[in-house]
Amino acid sequence: MNDLLIHAVGDVGPRRADLASIFAQTPDLARCDLLFGQMETVVTDHVSAAPNAKLALRSPPETATVLARAGFAAMSIAGNHAMDYGARGLLDTVRHLRAVGIAPCGGGANIVEARAPAILERRGRRIAFLAYSSILPTGFAAEGNRPGCAPMWAYTHYDQIEPDQPGSGARIRTFADPVQLRTLLDDVRVAKQQADIVAVSFHWGIHFTRAVLADYQREVACAAIDAGADMIIGHHPHILKAIEVYCGKPIFYSLGNFAIEQPSAYKEDVHLDAAFKDVSALGGKWSPGKPYMIPHDTRFTMIARLAVATGGAISTRLQLHWIDDTSTPHALKADDPRFAEVETYLREVTAEAGVSTRFERAGDEIVVSA
Repeated sequence: MNDLLIHAVGDVGPRRADLASIFAQTPDLARCDLLFGQMETVVTDHVSAAPNAKLALRSPPETATVLARAGFAAMSIAGNHAMDYGARGLLDTVRHLRAVGIAPCGGGANIVEARAPAILERRGRRIAFLAYSSILPTGFAAEGNRPGCAPMWAYTHYDQIEPDQPGSGARIRTFADPVQLRTLLDDVRVAKQQADIVAVSFHWGIHFTRAVLADYQREVACAAIDAGADMIIGHHPHILKAIEVYCGKPIFYSLGNFAIEQPSAYKEDVHLDAAFKDVSALGGKWSPGKPYMIPHDTRFTMIARLAVATGGAISTRLQLHWIDDTSTPHALKADDPRFAEVETYLREVTAEAGVSTRFERAGDEIVVSA
């Protein structure tokens, strides 16, 4: 039996006249057995945004057909924008994706549906996708009788560096909610009984902040792999973060953006919002402008190419991409100077996070190993 090839990408959310054009420069996107991504926007024609949505992200219903034609087979809908248009927006997203054959995971009409794995079969093997979000505005988590995302709550503790020095700085410590973590690990174990391969997607971490990982991310990722997960696919920060290989299993702490518009595509005057100004203060110097209004390092992205052998061993390669001024990702060849820029960035942020991973060029790809 040949290796089963899974492609994973970052945030997706087209909103333009020609929706399919956002995938025009990614010829290898669907050259795999299964393509997975993060559905960052809701897919709905509902126009009433939730009052606590900081920036309501919405793609039109026809987006679902475009995503199916691009090759997506499964998508996480767990994230901090999943309820931007209320329960109707989330349930519309589930309905539209399923109608075109894309399996959503991480959200639904109630907590049971949100926690349920999306299970697909390829090459005689069953692949289960679970998805959770640690970035959840009030009311966005699914409950027994209400729609929302599958939560993976985490808590923050500020540890004063010099307790005897009032007003001195603090270390930021985070840790997973123990009950939620046990629930998640139970989900992984059950999925492993139902499938040969278990992929877990997390919407988590610290957005727009170079390299830094929150403590709970490594805690949760390693625990999930110990429970039987075969790969961890992270989203939310909008920039690439470290890649780790733990017990032979890849952990992508963030795949960054992939095929998602600039914030102004969802709200033209977003740069005037207080919430946007707060975000733009993160990650060093950032002066929102046009045509590309978010930080330069959000241009760096990739397709993660995960080849799963019959015995379960996973080989990881990266196809590097560059996001242009129109938010369209472009596949990069190794002789393109931008390839080296993305490669260097990935090496640096991985090392800065304290993660020891090897990256080696192989033609137009990067091979990842422990």
